[in-house]
Amino acid sequence: MKKINFILPVLVLVVIAVWSSVFVVDEREKALVLQFGQIKAVKEDPGLAFKVPFIQDVVKYDDRILSLDTETIEVTPSDDRRLVVDAFARYRISDVVQFRQAVGVGGIRAAEDRLSSVLNAQIREVLGADQVTSDTILSEDRRGLMTRIRDQARVSARGLGLDVVDVRLKQTNLPAQNLEATFARMRAEREREAADEIARGNEAAQRVRALADRTVTETLSEAEREAQVIRGEADARRNAVFAEAFGADEEFFAFYRSLQAYENALSGDNSTMVMTPDSEFFDYFKSEQGPSGSVSVAE
Repeated sequence: MKKINFILPVLVLVVIAVWSSVFVVDEREKALVLQFGQIKAVKEDPGLAFKVPFIQDVVKYDDRILSLDTETIEVTPSDDRRLVVDAFARYRISDVVQFRQAVGVGGIRAAEDRLSSVLNAQIREVLGADQVTSDTILSEDRRGLMTRIRDQARVSARGLGLDVVDVRLKQTNLPAQNLEATFARMRAEREREAADEIARGNEAAQRVRALADRTVTETLSEAEREAQVIRGEADARRNAVFAEAFGADEEFFAFYRSLQAYENALSGDNSTMVMTPDSEFFDYFKSEQGPSGSVSVAE
């Protein structure tokens, strides 16, 4: 009985010791075995691992690619137009020993604080360099600037045991106090462009209208000239026909002219004529032969 009472505590202590000496490293983790704060072993491969129970501790770090959003900062490019920039970075712990030595017990939070400072410094340095304007930052050259920020931040991050995989500029905006002034300037520029377009449109409309008026005037003048020419030719031909008819048969010509006089006198709807019955106007109404030698009724 006394032997059993001695063995049972020993077995419990052995189980606890074995349990405390075994730990598992996940494929997403890296682990350090620490003894009184000193690094005694590094476990980067996944699987079962061992440590000295009770006097050694295990600290695990994420081995995956992590993301970090930087604080919004103001930068001043070479054209002195201040911009508000925030970025994010993707990084991973490349050297877990150096990482532990750099950040101590602060872990990921301490590392991200220092990495954020590094990124902000590199963003200010790259975006504030000569030949880098706000237009450059907002153009396709933005990708090249992000690459420069990543490369320069990568050098500084190595001291923390980190590898900066990528850096991206999320937003690049004007400061809030400058937005209203910028919008007002853009609005004024658009209004000026619209006024210029309207003025050019009115000028073009006036040119087209003047050309159309001149074309109408020239066309009417030409038509009037041609009409006068045709009318003159017709009058000349008519006079020639009259002269020929008068020379061939004076009596027929007098009869024809009388018919014209009747037509003109009786063409109105309310025409009224008052004359004596023996007027020469009725000579061809009185006789089918008409007055011999009479030629003056049509005048």
